[in-house]
Amino acid sequence: MRTIEGLDALLALDLVANYGSAPPSHSVVAVGVFDGVHLGHQRLLHELLELSSTLDAMPTVVTFANHPDQVLHGQAPAPLVSVPHRLRLLRRAGVSRLVLLQFEPRLQNMTPREFTQRVLVGALHTRGLLLGYDSALGKDRAGTPACFAQLGTEFGFQVHTGQPFELDGVPVSSTAIREAIQQGDLARAQRFLGRFPGALGTVVHGKARGQQLGFPTANLAMQPGALPPAGVYAVEAILDGSVHPAVANLGSAPTFADRQGQTRLEVHLLDFHGDLYGRELEVVFRQQLRPERKFADAAALRAQIALDVADARQVLRA
Repeated sequence: MRTIEGLDALLALDLVANYGSAPPSHSVVAVGVFDGVHLGHQRLLHELLELSSTLDAMPTVVTFANHPDQVLHGQAPAPLVSVPHRLRLLRRAGVSRLVLLQFEPRLQNMTPREFTQRVLVGALHTRGLLLGYDSALGKDRAGTPACFAQLGTEFGFQVHTGQPFELDGVPVSSTAIREAIQQGDLARAQRFLGRFPGALGTVVHGKARGQQLGFPTANLAMQPGALPPAGVYAVEAILDGSVHPAVANLGSAPTFADRQGQTRLEVHLLDFHGDLYGRELEVVFRQQLRPERKFADAAALRAQIALDVADARQVLRA
């Protein structure tokens, strides 16, 4: 996936010079935050891929590094996943070109016509535009689907509008998914996401207590995102595209006094041998095995971890 970062880089883009008349010189564009890349987003992205194939153009997503609500209203919802995690999910969904913009005054104050002329036509050579049913882009939120449909007719690109996506009569939204994750309802979150929720981070050095207990753990410096309640989980650890069964502790490790109040994610990859320090690890929460609790001593904790590992193997095999 090619990533173009920033409005200046986007406006300086010359796709025709790079690709001539090949499909990458034209785009089918979807615009949105895509926080979580949930089932509603995935349906829109599926339409993006289908339309890109029909129009012989590159499936392209324009998204934002900061939530527009922070600029427009002074506050924004907590992210369901971090920006790097979102980009990873969009790449998996088949997006070939991604434009990552800061929602800044220059962008906020563009009229729909300016956005069309400078971004959609001038930079991306758009043949098709997909918008959410409630989209309102540009200055004064004037860029509704109806507005862009008129501009599409004038400038020669198709405009398609997605429909609300519901499950069991409930709209699928990042807000509903965030609530499900924070309440520990992983099954409901999975139903809305189309996958189990997860976290992304970099493995950092800890105190090597897992190694001392006989269960070495990867300590994650986690990126922002919604997390389930503290506890021990059967998880999948994704490392360089490979999926490893694992067990994880999310919380403050109350058995050790020096960790009180610090929420961390420690992951023991089952049957894995290798150096993980400095590497990016994605952790997928499959099922909570038990709440986090304090043990009398290291021996009691070691015995419980052995049981947790056995339980995790059983859950992940199933």
